Amino acid sequence: MIDDASRTHLVLIPSYDSGPLLAATVREARAHWNPVWVVIDGSTDGSEQAVERMARDDAGLRVLKLAANGGKGAALLHGLLAARAAGYTHALAMDADGQHPGEAIGRFMALSQQHPQAMILGAPIFDASAPALRVKGRRVSNWWTNLETLWNGIDDSLFGFRVYPIEPLVRIMQRQRWMRRYDFDVEAAVRLDWAGVPPISVATPVRYLSAEQGGISHFNYLRDNLLLIGMHARLMAGFVLRLPMLLARRMRRR
Repeated sequence: MIDDASRTHLVLIPSYDSGPLLAATVREARAHWNPVWVVIDGSTDGSEQAVERMARDDAGLRVLKLAANGGKGAALLHGLLAARAAGYTHALAMDADGQHPGEAIGRFMALSQQHPQAMILGAPIFDASAPALRVKGRRVSNWWTNLETLWNGIDDSLFGFRVYPIEPLVRIMQRQRWMRRYDFDVEAAVRLDWAGVPPISVATPVRYLSAEQGGISHFNYLRDNLLLIGMHARLMAGFVLRLPMLLARRMRRR
């Protein structure tokens, strides 16, 4: 367990009915970083109880609780606002379902400290556990995301293991009612890029746990894909308005 606490960077883990994997994920995160904050997003399965017990004896762990489920983006925004109020400048978002590698936290945080103006984005390295439909489906979202940012370096639009500069992300989210559910990851990357926050993509292993391993997925193919379709339609409208600015920025990079 890491004892020395960062004053600028924290790990932020949103959780909704994550089961026993939540405690395992938090233990792994705490083994590699201090502090770690967990946002319980209206969970009803009691998974927060083990983490709350851990927090009683661990000053590097904090648990925030929302009364009702609002979605991943809403939970992260709640945590980001609390982190900003406490003086933190950057947050590494990490899923609670055991997919993301805790051992990569230090590498991502170091990159963020070297490039504080950037967002550090994980680019997943899939193994045999990855569902083929999910792998193929994200290629569509990645293509649209690259178009909307004129191929500015977002290698993957959906991978949730990322370090965000808190202030610009909070500012963007408070201006609109979107980015509260499954649309958060894509829209956060695109809108931060539009705001001039450069992406740095880092290849990162990802694992999908089976039900026998405790894996839980709240992804709904119909509902969430419809949400993504609407989101990209919204982003394309914004892209058209910003196209002159994006083209000028691309020319300056040459």
